Amino acid sequence: MDGILRCTRYAFGPNRLHYCGPDANREIGAYLAKGAKDAGLTHLLGQFETMYPYLRHIAEANHIKDPFDDRVVEAYWVGNELLETIEKKKFYHHLLDGLKLKKKLGAKSFGVVEGKISQGAVPHHSFHVLDIWKRTGHIALAHTLESMDECRVSWGTVTAASGPSITVSTRPLLYADGKLYLGEEVQKKINRKLEATYDIEQLTPGDLVSIHWSVPCEKITAGQAAALLKYTLRHIELANKTI
Repeated sequence: MDGILRCTRYAFGPNRLHYCGPDANREIGAYLAKGAKDAGLTHLLGQFETMYPYLRHIAEANHIKDPFDDRVVEAYWVGNELLETIEKKKFYHHLLDGLKLKKKLGAKSFGVVEGKISQGAVPHHSFHVLDIWKRTGHIALAHTLESMDECRVSWGTVTAASGPSITVSTRPLLYADGKLYLGEEVQKKINRKLEATYDIEQLTPGDLVSIHWSVPCEKITAGQAAALLKYTLRHIELANKTI
């Protein structure tokens, strides 16, 4: 899938709920339905105040010109080797200057986030969800367990597909004894809210899919699911150090 359209599928869920990006969900959905892209879609995605700076940061740190290069999009939403090449100092300045987190969180909370860079944090979406306690989009509220589980990119194996719904076997984010962890697999029914010609609409039992805000984003490989697990577990571990 083209990088910008792939990114749009991940951005669609929170935008539909008015959490991130411009008030233009119908326009974004129309691009996906047609499988089309142009300067207008690029402009819309550039207005996502958290996502786009991350993409730009990953691209610049890896000397990639286009923030919507497919490798960059995959690095942020799923995870790949681009994350491991980024200098810790550059990541720090991204959080400080690019996202202005010190201003949004306060000096004390920003110091906690800053400390996680030296402990292995990377600019993956799971880091921003699990290790930054306050949502930094339109709604500046503290995350709940439910919102973290919805906001992180999860994954699951399709066990049933019928009409507008699929059922997946997926591991939920849970909390017990003062710690976050991934639970045992449960069955979760979700609706396919994106109408497009991509293979996401042709899912069959056994397929692996990524999920963001209860929207199935794309069919993924076992290797991509392993990357999601790797970075999710890394940032859960870092989150548990300061809960």
